[in-house]
Amino acid sequence: MTPTSPMPLDRIITAPADRRNAVVEIIRGARRSIGLSLFRCNDKDVLAELKAAVDRGVDVEVLVTSRAKGGKKKLKKLWAALEATGASVRPYTDPVVKYHAKYLIADDGPALVTSLNFTRKCFDRTCDALLITYDPQVVSGLRDLMAADRDSRPIPDSVPPRLIVGPERARRQITDLLSNAQKSIRLIDAKVTDPGLIAVLNACREAGVRVEAYGAKRYADLRSHGKIMLIDDAVAVVGSLALAALSLDFRREVAVVVDEPSAVAEIDQLFRFVAAAAAKEGGVTVDATGGTPCLCGWGRHWPP
Repeated sequence: MTPTSPMPLDRIITAPADRRNAVVEIIRGARRSIGLSLFRCNDKDVLAELKAAVDRGVDVEVLVTSRAKGGKKKLKKLWAALEATGASVRPYTDPVVKYHAKYLIADDGPALVTSLNFTRKCFDRTCDALLITYDPQVVSGLRDLMAADRDSRPIPDSVPPRLIVGPERARRQITDLLSNAQKSIRLIDAKVTDPGLIAVLNACREAGVRVEAYGAKRYADLRSHGKIMLIDDAVAVVGSLALAALSLDFRREVAVVVDEPSAVAEIDQLFRFVAAAAAKEGGVTVDATGGTPCLCGWGRHWPP
């Protein structure tokens, strides 16, 4: 599937009202194949659309975690719901690395990389972001990554640098992005706990970079869930990756680097919403996170 009129290669959606429809429309538009990597899924509209795709002859393959909070009962329920659509369901079987990647590839594009699960809660009630991309390198890279993970093979060389893939590449890629910041780093992430990246953020701050992070449990009426980064108001990172050692070093995570101006502008608007919510609750925009928590609970100050 290709766009019928000129449009940016990347589009970001943050509004809860638009997330479910975006996923459903991509599934509905597939004509030959759908590759779906997920951690949780209980949304009836998504499951119904996957079944409709199978019924019209689309080859639907789903790669899922083999370990999740709630244990075998929850996984068995997820597996049964996916198999009921007619999709081919395969587990990620690495004995150490937990599977947490969330993406979808329809035909030769578009692909979708997201911080949210395909659940009713994440579609309607969380602070999250969803990227739709027509970049052929990202589309083919995700397809190749999914095949490698399905068959227990190493990450293929075809995965482009725009894709941040954990645990093999995530720490290095995130460190490089943060270290190259010139003016500002903004984060939505309640799990900024990795000592190495805290040190990188402190070094950035000492070099004059403004570092802001938001780690509250809620922003207005939305629960915090997504892990989102914006560097120099020009480069965004969207995906499942948190700045925590567990996420960086022991999970299959996928995020994507975005510099399309209109997509970055959407992320900027999300940060403005979060900042406004913090101010309304008596919080402040903080100069970095980590160290001692702010009394307001909306962020944490880095030690000077």
